Amino acid sequence: MSIFIDFHVLQTVPPSCVNRDDMGSPKTAVYGGAVRARVSSQAWKHAVREYFKQLFTEEDLGSRTQNVVEMVEKEMLRSDPDIDKDDRHKKAVKALKLVGLTVKAKKGESEKADALFFMSFKQAKTIADIAVNLDPKDKETPEALKKALKEALKSDPSVDIALFGRMAASDPTLNYDAAAQVAHAISTHAVQNEYDYFTAVDDLQADDNAGAGHLGTVEFNSSTLYRYAVVNATELASTLGAENVADAVKKFGQAFIMSMPTGKINTFANRTLPDMVYVTVRSDQPVNLCGAFENPVKQSEEGYAAASEKRLLEYAERVYTQYAAKPEFSWINDISSELSLPGLLDELGKTIDSRINGV
Repeated sequence: MSIFIDFHVLQTVPPSCVNRDDMGSPKTAVYGGAVRARVSSQAWKHAVREYFKQLFTEEDLGSRTQNVVEMVEKEMLRSDPDIDKDDRHKKAVKALKLVGLTVKAKKGESEKADALFFMSFKQAKTIADIAVNLDPKDKETPEALKKALKEALKSDPSVDIALFGRMAASDPTLNYDAAAQVAHAISTHAVQNEYDYFTAVDDLQADDNAGAGHLGTVEFNSSTLYRYAVVNATELASTLGAENVADAVKKFGQAFIMSMPTGKINTFANRTLPDMVYVTVRSDQPVNLCGAFENPVKQSEEGYAAASEKRLLEYAERVYTQYAAKPEFSWINDISSELSLPGLLDELGKTIDSRINGV
């Protein structure tokens, strides 16, 4: 039996371009026959991972990069500041090739992985400690060293690898299934993109009538977004260890709820906080409640946020009555709630610890 934690968030965003498409326009989606504002799951997961840097130490995290050789080299340098630069580089390259990663050098560049690879800093350090004992000139490497290197890349996954998964096309044994899923955020109502025509004045232009030094347009919209994510706490326990699950889920919740993608944020200063957070713990299956907004919320004197919250909670009750069981635990935080967000996350952490560890 798995334990699922559903995070439902309603968040109003003012004029903004949080997540752009290839034409520079705010991303949209058609849902319920109406155009909605959309922020991709990839954009919000990146924002969550950036927020993790405030919540976890570096050794608890990883980096998704092609510069895996550089990661290992840095760990070797930390261990031995006097190691020769060229020798360090060759050992790091050999170590990563021995674990099955495809590492190549393009003309005029240093060796890099042929694709983005998610490596924890603990894994990089363990590989670096083993790589010190390698001889780049040896054509044959002892099987014990090869096995140790492979094990180093499979053990000690970081929190973000455990949550968001890892895929290695070159060696599926290095893969990790993601314990978290994040939905594309969509507006609860129909939207229409707008255009801001802007000009920039040349500060050193003496003639006040000289006109603009630069002009252009930027596309934007504003919306109340429904955001959803789920964490499989049981899956997370198998990767991180049961004793670490409650803390990881609690911090994931904080990062998901409080983060904001940074697209055009200097232009629009659109960093807002949620209007409402609804968190549930289930053991049957995750339940995305986006169906509450298949019929777009209509404009009213109360705006969209209050109407969206009412619609979401009413829809949840109908789903629990007709299809899925009620959550085993649930909490709501909004502007009028007595339960603060930190209080909600504390209750969530205690509940997960009790369910996973019996504490």
